[in-house]
Amino acid sequence: MKNIILDRLQKTDNLEQRQLLKEIVNGVFINLIDYQEEMNRKLEERVFNEMEDGDHQYNIYVALCKKENVDPIHEFLYPMIPEDLEESPIDLEIMFHSNKPQDSITLLTVFLQCDFPTIKGLLDHERTFTGEIQTTTGRHKVKVYLRQNRTYIGEIEKLYQLFIINGLPWRTVNHPYAYKFFDVVIANPPKLQEDEQIKEVTFDLEEYEVFKELDMVPLWNIEQFSLKNTGFPIPAKDKVNYEHILSVGKMGERHGYLVDVDGESIRYIKRSQDELIVVSPLDKSGIWNVLKLTQPLETSVDLLDYEILSNRRNNRFLNKYVREKAIPIRTKSEIFRMVHSFEVAKYLKLVDMEVRNVFEDTEISYPMNTFLNDEIRVEKDKSVLVLYFQAQTEKSYIMNDLMSFLISEIQISFPEYRCQGAWV
Repeated sequence: MKNIILDRLQKTDNLEQRQLLKEIVNGVFINLIDYQEEMNRKLEERVFNEMEDGDHQYNIYVALCKKENVDPIHEFLYPMIPEDLEESPIDLEIMFHSNKPQDSITLLTVFLQCDFPTIKGLLDHERTFTGEIQTTTGRHKVKVYLRQNRTYIGEIEKLYQLFIINGLPWRTVNHPYAYKFFDVVIANPPKLQEDEQIKEVTFDLEEYEVFKELDMVPLWNIEQFSLKNTGFPIPAKDKVNYEHILSVGKMGERHGYLVDVDGESIRYIKRSQDELIVVSPLDKSGIWNVLKLTQPLETSVDLLDYEILSNRRNNRFLNKYVREKAIPIRTKSEIFRMVHSFEVAKYLKLVDMEVRNVFEDTEISYPMNTFLNDEIRVEKDKSVLVLYFQAQTEKSYIMNDLMSFLISEIQISFPEYRCQGAWV
C-alpha cells in the first residue's frame, strides 16, 4: 500500500499539490497503514500459533564422528551405542586357537564412505578379498569378505517399537551413516599351532580401500535416563491399572520423551507439559527407563567430522494443518508437498513421478523402514511409483541415502505402491 501511495505522489505534476498530499499522507494514512499491517501480522501469528505442533519434540538428529573426536559433553548428540567409546580390542589369539571349528572370524568393523550404488555391489554379490596373517612362524594367506553390520539399523528398529508402544506416530529416521558399516570377516580361518602367536593381520579391499574409515561412531540425539515414580502409584479410572507419574520438567519441556518398556508393562501413556503418566498393571513404585530426544537450540554451533542430518520438517503452517487434520490426500500435489516439507529437501528436488507396472532400472534407493510389514498387500502385485529427483547441490556420497529417506516417507503414506527413486 505504501508503494502505491508513493507511486501516485510521484505522478502528481503540480508540486504544490504533491507537497500538500505528502503532508496529508504522512500525517494520517501512513500511520494507519502501519497500524493495519501490524494488526494483520499479529492476527497471522495468532492463527499459526493456535495450530499446535508437538511433532517437533520428536525430531531425530544424527551424525558421525571419529571415536577420538567424540565430545562427551556435547549439547545434544550421543553415541547410538555407548559401548562404542570403550576400548575393547578383539583377542584374535583366542579365536584362532579355539578348539571349536569356525567357518569365519569377524576381524573388525569399517565404515565405507561411498554412495549406495557402490555399496549395493557388495550387498548383491559376495566379494572376497585377499588378506594375510603374519605370525611368529610364518605367513598365512586368507580370504576376507564384507558383511553389512546391522547393529545400528537394529537400534533404529528398537526405536520404532518404542514409538508404537508409547502411542506416537512413526517418522523415518534419516540416518544414512548407519547403513554404511561393514564387518570384515575372515573366511575359513587357518588353525594355528599352540605356540604360534599373531603379529599382524592385513587385508586389501581393492577398489573399496579408498572408502574405508576405521573407529567411526554414529551419533544421535537420544539419551537414556532412569526415573523413579513421583509418589506412589494412583489407581486409574478403569479401577484395574495404576498411574505412575514421572516428572520430566527439570530435563526440559522442549524435548521428547519415550518410556523404554515392553508392551506388557504398560497400557498407554499420557503426557503433560512436565510429566509422563504411565498407565500400567504394576501396582508398586519402581525405576523406569526413559529415552530423552534432545532438541537443539537454533543457535547451536557444532564442529563435527560429518554433517548433522535430521528428519525434521519445515515449520510451515500448511504442514502443521495437514498433520492436525490427518485427512489423507492422494494426489500428485500432496506427494510434492510431503517431499518438500522436510528440511533435507534443500539438497534435492522432486520434479516428476510416474506409475509403472515393473521397474527394470538399476535400483539407486533402498527402503529405510524394512521392519514395517504390509500384511494385506502382496509385494509382487504392487505397481511401482517412480519418483524423479534433481540434485540441488553438488552430489555427495549420501545423496542417494537422502533420496531413500524421502521415498521411505512416501512409502508409508502410499503402501499400495512400491516406491523407487531415479535421477533426472
